[in-house]
Amino acid sequence: MAQMKKKLDANRLNLKDEVVSINRVTKVVKGGKNMSFAALVVIGDPGEGVVGYGSGKAKEVPQAIRKGIEAAKKNLFKINLTATTIPHQVLGHFGAGSVMLKPAPEGTGIIAGKTVRAVMTSAGVQNVLTKSLGSANPHNVIKATFDALIQLRNKAEVAALRGKSVEEL
Repeated sequence: MAQMKKKLDANRLNLKDEVVSINRVTKVVKGGKNMSFAALVVIGDPGEGVVGYGSGKAKEVPQAIRKGIEAAKKNLFKINLTATTIPHQVLGHFGAGSVMLKPAPEGTGIIAGKTVRAVMTSAGVQNVLTKSLGSANPHNVIKATFDALIQLRNKAEVAALRGKSVEEL
């Protein structure tokens, strides 16, 4: 289900960033090996329910992180949330990775692995149960998590799709 995404202005949001993974990558060339660093970064505004991810590569770690943050600012999504959790259970896929997100009652907290937890805290979800299935590669897990988050619908959207009023649901 493709969703039309509106361009969000990163400057007016109170964005917090979290580095998910840093990877040392090497390119073998004629004169030896060229080392660089790849950083995977998640940014979000927990108050607004806005979250995004980006990847950056550079010769030094801080520059790679900075590039990742810039890339993430161009890739922000608004997520449909209820008060402190998600509206319904959802399964997101990307490549060999799948991520299941399940709403949880107040006081549960975020039950998730490192990668999914970074996305959930950045999005402002406080209570959620998650399970990462298949690939453990952070890139695939993050993309699968975003696939799941984009599928979330609020009651008004579901009512509109079914041609009913919110009260009828």
